[in-house]
Amino acid sequence: MIISTVNQRSFTMKTDILAFGVHPDDIELGCSGTLFKHISMGYSVALCDLTQGELGTRGSAELRLKEAEAARKLYGDAVQRINLGMADGFFSHDKQHILKIVRVIRQFKPEIVLCNAISDRHPDHGRAAKLVSDACFFSGLIKIHTIDDEEKAQEAWRPKVVYHYIQDRNLKADFAVDITEFIDKKMEAIRAFSSQFYSPDDDSDEPQTPISSKSFFDFNRHKNQVYGRDIGAEYAEGFTVERKIGVNNLFDIY
Repeated sequence: MIISTVNQRSFTMKTDILAFGVHPDDIELGCSGTLFKHISMGYSVALCDLTQGELGTRGSAELRLKEAEAARKLYGDAVQRINLGMADGFFSHDKQHILKIVRVIRQFKPEIVLCNAISDRHPDHGRAAKLVSDACFFSGLIKIHTIDDEEKAQEAWRPKVVYHYIQDRNLKADFAVDITEFIDKKMEAIRAFSSQFYSPDDDSDEPQTPISSKSFFDFNRHKNQVYGRDIGAEYAEGFTVERKIGVNNLFDIY
């Protein structure tokens, strides 16, 4: 396991929300507005990147780890970010990879897990969504044994829910979170990955890609506007669910 955070003060503390991304920057693009919002309400958050994004056309594994740390700092010192060092593009849905994620889930004991889109342009996204979702189930089985970094046995833990954020493809959202107050923070977090995305000051010799163009950056802001319009907000992030959502009060829904 690679720990890509300078702050391990609360690394083993129970966390309300654990967000997974198969590549560094997936979390920022998909659900960082929601994370900023919940942090502002007092909820605890942790982040886990499965790979270092080493197959990306621009940048390098080392640089993207540094960018992920720069993004982490924007969430606040209490937020942990780890990287599991799986092979970008070539990770498998097998026991070894499931158990790596199970260890993380049992370490943070989240109530809610956020993870990649169930279907998307990049094949890693859907594969990671399935891998994380299955790991959330297996993490609750008491006969699966794992140990933490101090070689102590971990207790079984199953998150209450798994929600999938929406990425490149405009999937139909099952619900949306108003992030109007945090859209600028989200854009700042995305910009932390300066090797990947558009910057007016970019003078690098790196090849241009579909995600390094200014239009891609604008596309992400407009996508949040589209999901916001559906709920009467200026900006929102959309999510899909694996099972029906239960509510106690109809007035909780708007």
